Amino acid sequence: VQLVESGGGLVQPGGSLRLSCAASGFSFTEAIMTWHRQAPGVAREWVATMFPGGATFYTDSVKGRFTISRDDDNGRLYLQMNNLKPADTAVYSCPAAGSTTWGQGTQVTVSS
Repeated sequence: VQLVESGGGLVQPGGSLRLSCAASGFSFTEAIMTWHRQAPGVAREWVATMFPGGATFYTDSVKGRFTISRDDDNGRLYLQMNNLKPADTAVYSCPAAGSTTWGQGTQVTVSS
């Protein structure tokens, strides 16, 4: 199993970023995929989930701002993040639900 997250960076409040996750080594099309984040000194937080059938769920703090999507043909998971806030600053990771395998994550920093 390999997960490689990318797309993070430094953005001003109100800005946007699109995170990508390249997944391999397991049946991506059958996997429930998630995004999680962890800020320094804070417990890891679930952000969003997408089921193979397309159903999506979000933590309350990102509803209406973040959109999770997937490309099953290419084994990729995405997180479109709009209207970013300083509280969104964290390392973002894309594990399959229930998996103990995590990628290295991608750093998102929202600051003026």
